[in-house]
Amino acid sequence: MSLRVLTVLPPREAYADGHAGAIALLVSRLAQSEDRITGKAITGRPLPGGHFVPLEISSWPLPQRLKYGIACLAAARDFKPDLIEVHNRPDLALFLSRFAPVRLILHNDPCSMRGAKTPAQRQRLADRVLVCGVSHWVAQRFSEGCGSVSVAIQPNCMDLEEVPEERLRQQNVLFAGRVVADKGVDAFVSAWGAISSRYPGWTATIMGADRFGPDSPETPFLAQLRPRAHQAGVLMTGYQPHTCILDAMAEAAIVVVPSRWPEPFGMTALEAMACGAAVIVSPVGALPDVVGDTALLAAPDEPGALEEALCRLMDQAALRSELAQKGRERAARFGLEQARAQLLELRQQAVRFSRGSAAP
Repeated sequence: MSLRVLTVLPPREAYADGHAGAIALLVSRLAQSEDRITGKAITGRPLPGGHFVPLEISSWPLPQRLKYGIACLAAARDFKPDLIEVHNRPDLALFLSRFAPVRLILHNDPCSMRGAKTPAQRQRLADRVLVCGVSHWVAQRFSEGCGSVSVAIQPNCMDLEEVPEERLRQQNVLFAGRVVADKGVDAFVSAWGAISSRYPGWTATIMGADRFGPDSPETPFLAQLRPRAHQAGVLMTGYQPHTCILDAMAEAAIVVVPSRWPEPFGMTALEAMACGAAVIVSPVGALPDVVGDTALLAAPDEPGALEEALCRLMDQAALRSELAQKGRERAARFGLEQARAQLLELRQQAVRFSRGSAAP
């Protein structure tokens, strides 16, 4: 049975080509043609998945989150969905569950989110909406202190047809993503500066900016990192479109994901594996679960750990090839076909759940 689904993006997520973050890209990949996607107004062309309709945000002097919630409710009343999917906003999911069945998809640590910070709040959510986490790590964080609650796992996915054809690997080590301290990019720069003189045939590149989009601002962190990167011999390209990132991953011999922040999934690692690069990730959050035995683990702030992992891969071409092959095979488990089949089942489950949990 086909469902009318309204997908609500987080307030800061732009559903636009060249400006989209990880959540918007994931929504676009999975959206059915009849799905309605809503969020903040955008400039330029919307992403191709579903049908995007911007929210009409009131100019009333109210708190932003309240105005966003009111606009979402108006969008729901206009569209009359069978199901509302809310991404990363527990408080909004609970509010909208009073008017329609809701499925809450958590992409980050729920314990840091408004409306889910305490076990009591999370228990109430689990009683009212179908909660889905993008990894077992997210599900475990949601369940902490709650006793027995059900959290479905909906892993992130990627369109494997978007993966560039295999190319001649360059002796390049690539960091791709947001250039912020949480992502450990400064640890990569330090590690490269310590070992680069031993590998004159190798280069290092950072692709990304503080946020997604060509208008990403300069920040104090970036201003401090640039001279350090220049001194270490690391090229910083700034923000690049997603297709350019995939092209770079298809050519780089090694991709590093040295996050300090416990990644709730780790799309960069998945994309790098799919593109055939050898991967180094931090042993935090969901990253070890995503890569399995297909990558090296190195804590960014453990003295010498990242340097040792980089040297090991640069020294051993056979190990790079082995990890690259295993990574491609593992990434194939996260393809669109499997993800779309699971999405349809979870949507039906969310509607059944709402009917079962509705107050008499």
